[in-house]
Amino acid sequence: MTVYAGQGSMALLWRAGSEPRAKPGPKPGLSVDLIVDTAIAVADEVGMAALSMRTVGERLGRTAMALYTYVPNKGELVDLMYDRALAQLPTGYDLSDGWRAALTRWAGDSCDFHVRHPWVLQVSQARPVLGPNEFAMLDTLARILAATGLPPQVLRGIVPALFDVVRGAARTIAEARQAPSQTGMSDEEWWQARSTLLLQVAPDFAERFPMAHWLESGGGEASPPPDAGEPYLERAARQAFRSGLTVLLDGIEAAGAA
Repeated sequence: MTVYAGQGSMALLWRAGSEPRAKPGPKPGLSVDLIVDTAIAVADEVGMAALSMRTVGERLGRTAMALYTYVPNKGELVDLMYDRALAQLPTGYDLSDGWRAALTRWAGDSCDFHVRHPWVLQVSQARPVLGPNEFAMLDTLARILAATGLPPQVLRGIVPALFDVVRGAARTIAEARQAPSQTGMSDEEWWQARSTLLLQVAPDFAERFPMAHWLESGGGEASPPPDAGEPYLERAARQAFRSGLTVLLDGIEAAGAA
C-alpha cells in the first residue's frame, strides 16, 4: 500500500494560520496536535491500512465528523502525521570524529526511526510532503554531507541513495518483525521448511544456479551469528544494512579524494 501524501494544505502543515478552537463541553477539547499524535499511535499499532478518521475519532472518544473541524481529510492527516513523526529524529550530529562517523550514526538513527514507525515507509517519496520537519531532516543530513567537501550537485545524487539504503533495510526489518505473527512460523522454522522443500524440488540447484549457490555457501558474507533475542531475518537485514552502508560510504570517501 503506497500513500501519496503532500496533497493537503501547506498552511496547516506549517501552521500558517490560527488553529480551530476547541468547542466547549464536558469532554476534553481537541487540537490538531492531539489528533495527529493519536493518529500516529493508531498507525503504529494497526498500520496505515486500518487508519481512518473514524478510528482516530474513536480513540479520542469523538466522531469522525468532530475531527474534520481541525483536519479536513485523511490525506491531510497523513501529511501532518508524517511531518510530526519526523520531529523525533535528531537534528544535530557531532562532526569532531569526521563526517563518516556522523553519517553512520545518522543512518542508524534513521533506520531505527522507520522501524519504530513502519507506516512511514508507505508514504511515497515521489512527492515530498514539504513540511518543516522534513526540511529539518534534510538540513541535518546536508550539514553532515557538506563536511565531505563534495559539491552540491554531487551530494544531491548521494542523498536519495542514502535514503534508499536506510528505508530498504528498515522495510525488511519491519517485515521480519511482522512475519511470525502473520504466518504463524518463526524465521528459523520457515527457512528450514522452505530449504527442505527446495532440495526436494530442485536437487540440482547448485548446478543450475552456480553463482547464487556460491554467494550463499561462502563466497559472500558469512551468515549472522545466532542470537536468541533477535529473529534471523532481522539480524540478516541489519547486517546487510551495515554492509551496504559501508560500501556507499566508501564510495563517498573515494569521490571526495578524487
